[in-house]
Amino acid sequence: MEPIAIQSYACECALGRSRADIIQGLLTAHAPFMYERPGLLADGMPLMLGGVDGALPEIPAELCAHNSRNNQLLLSCLQQIEAEVRATMEQVGPGRLGIVMGTSTSGLDEADHKVSDPSYERWHYPMQELGDPARFLQHYLKTTGPAYCVSTACSSSSRAVISGLRMLSSGLCDAVLCGGADTLCRMPINGFKALELVSDELCAPFAAERKGITIGEGVGLILLTKQSSSKLAHKLTLVGVGESSDAYHVSAPEPQGRGAERAMRMALQHAGLAPQDIGYVNLHGTASVMNDQAEACVMARVFGDQTPCSSTKYLTGHTLGASGIVELCLCALTLDEDLPLVPQDFSHNHLDPQLPACGLISTQQQLKREFIMTNAFAFGGNNTSLILKRCV
Repeated sequence: MEPIAIQSYACECALGRSRADIIQGLLTAHAPFMYERPGLLADGMPLMLGGVDGALPEIPAELCAHNSRNNQLLLSCLQQIEAEVRATMEQVGPGRLGIVMGTSTSGLDEADHKVSDPSYERWHYPMQELGDPARFLQHYLKTTGPAYCVSTACSSSSRAVISGLRMLSSGLCDAVLCGGADTLCRMPINGFKALELVSDELCAPFAAERKGITIGEGVGLILLTKQSSSKLAHKLTLVGVGESSDAYHVSAPEPQGRGAERAMRMALQHAGLAPQDIGYVNLHGTASVMNDQAEACVMARVFGDQTPCSSTKYLTGHTLGASGIVELCLCALTLDEDLPLVPQDFSHNHLDPQLPACGLISTQQQLKREFIMTNAFAFGGNNTSLILKRCV
């Protein structure tokens, strides 16, 4: 396949709101927006959650029907790369710029407030539709190309990126803005709590003491074009994608991770790479017992124990439908800025001795190869793997 150029990208999460702040958070393994937050659990107890703190931009008045926090996050993120997006749209034309977003909440929080308080005025029906993030960006940017959303739980925004790649490869578009957002809201938080998947303390991926996930909110955007059609030299390209849908269980992973393995091997094959070519794997690593066990088994089968890997969710929280794009952006930053790899934090716990050896790193180290893989696995066995390359 022809490499897909990454024109620009940005994300916001518990690590910070700007590129500089997120880099600092990755270097110090500190997330300033990760702390106990009240008011979201049904029992009134505070819960460790990752958020995006601070003021968000106002949605223009003419787009008030899309005035959800989800879309405010997207607008805040877009503002970081808006100059590049508009310059690209001017080059290719508004009908040749596609938009594909991923989400699992959309305007769910506003709908929840409306149900609780019928006088709540911010809610409009369109904002709770899963397609609203893409529709909002289309109206805001005034594009006329394809625009839609993907909602496959925690792989949503990764599948949005895969969809964007296919739109470029098929000739349907000349550029695609991909990404997604999910916000903190009561329904998913209490739902995960009811499933006994939420930890009362900061999540500890792959630790013997892990107690479940830490939920976060986040947003990320990435602008993709064909490498051959770009007039600029790009440091980063998307070179391989893989996906599967094993449908083993509505919420539990297939115990041996066979669906996840198919996605990872497909991405390697798509990129024309062998496992030893990958310099680092950003694991899905939610810190739930079954997910970590399945992913460690897959890593051991595919990569052995020689490829460095870790999960960054103790720094971002699990941002649900946004996790794929947020972690793709973190991987892009690692390549772009030559950052050290984020180690798994076992300072307050211990590596689970029941897990197979799979290359988990516990100290910072430099990336030794130009390829990074990032995984996102979701309810229903919706699995994705993406591979980035640093062009040298």
